[in-house]
Parts: sequence; structure tokens; C-alpha cells
Amino acid sequence: MNILISSSKDMQTLGARVAELLVAGDVVVLDGPLGAGKTTFAQGLAEQLGVQGRVTSPTFVVSRIHNAKPGGLALVHVDAYRLVGPNDLVDLDLDNVENAVFLIEWGSPYVASFTDNWLELRIDRSFDLSDIDDASSGLRLVDIAAFGSRWANIELAGLAK
Repeated sequence: MNILISSSKDMQTLGARVAELLVAGDVVVLDGPLGAGKTTFAQGLAEQLGVQGRVTSPTFVVSRIHNAKPGGLALVHVDAYRLVGPNDLVDLDLDNVENAVFLIEWGSPYVASFTDNWLELRIDRSFDLSDIDDASSGLRLVDIAAFGSRWANIELAGLAK
């Protein structure tokens, strides 16, 4: 499924809509070039989940755990850009975090070693018409694919509202 995104607000809204589908243990993978909107998406997802703390890219720390508010889900936000191999993701011991969802930026090469079920969003800005002074502006095409039995009967069409 493809969704055209035209603003950072729309990217955050997409993140919030994805969050509405998530349950503890779910994994979402984001891929796309620098400045594509991965962290903007993460902020919308985190806001909908209601996690604690400001969401920024975990590029230099590799992963951040945003604790859940009472009755909610925690968010484990990973930036796999600097990982070397699939075992690096497993070695982070992230699956020991309880009552959490996992958002892995740059995670496509590693996710299959972490789980059999995931939702993957590839953000393409190759036709970018952005304003040079505003890196978050411009069109993005988000391709959404579901993998594994967890997502087999989940209707994703509502994400394109």
C-alpha cells in the first residue's frame, strides 16, 4: 500500500494512525534516506501511544526506551544505521523490555533476526519538491508492507485516511 505525504504534520498523523494498530511486542521498521521523515513519524507514533519523554532520533545512542504512562505501552526506539550485522540488533536485548512496541529506523536488514512479524514503512523522497530552507517539507511516498501472521488480518487501508 502506498500513501502520499505532503507535510510533517501528515507524517506525524500517519505515525499516530499506525500507533492505533499496535499492541505490546509489535515491531515497526522505518527505512528511507536521511531527512525522509522517520523521526517525524516516530514523534506522531509516540504522541498517540502517550509515552513519556521527548522523541528524537537515537542515532548516537542506538536505542532509547520511552516509558509508558499508566495503562499504556512503552516505546523502544532504535536507530540501526550504525549496526554492522543482524546479531547487533539481537544483542541490544531489546526484547526484554515488557509492554512495549519497537520502532526500528534503518531496520530492514536486521528485523528478520529479531521477529517473524513486523510492519515496514519505506519512505521515498526521490521526487522531493521541498523548500531548501525547510528539510521537512516536500512530498514523500510511503510504501507500507506487513510481514508475518500478526498482520495477516489487519486492515491497513485505514492508514490512508
